[in-house]
Amino acid sequence: MGRLTNFFRDVAREMKKVSWPKRQELTRYTITVVTTVLFVAVFFWVVDLGISELIRALIN
Repeated sequence: MGRLTNFFRDVAREMKKVSWPKRQELTRYTITVVTTVLFVAVFFWVVDLGISELIRALIN
């Protein structure tokens, strides 16, 4: 039980050393991630649509 207590005490000590992002940084990072995910989703949707049409054209 003592090892577990020491583990969590060490975790708490290390968490105090973490440099957490400020609200503005977090907002900017979130917008960047959401924009990137949307761009990649639209890109693959267009690629999928193009491949589907190409396969349809080859089959017919």
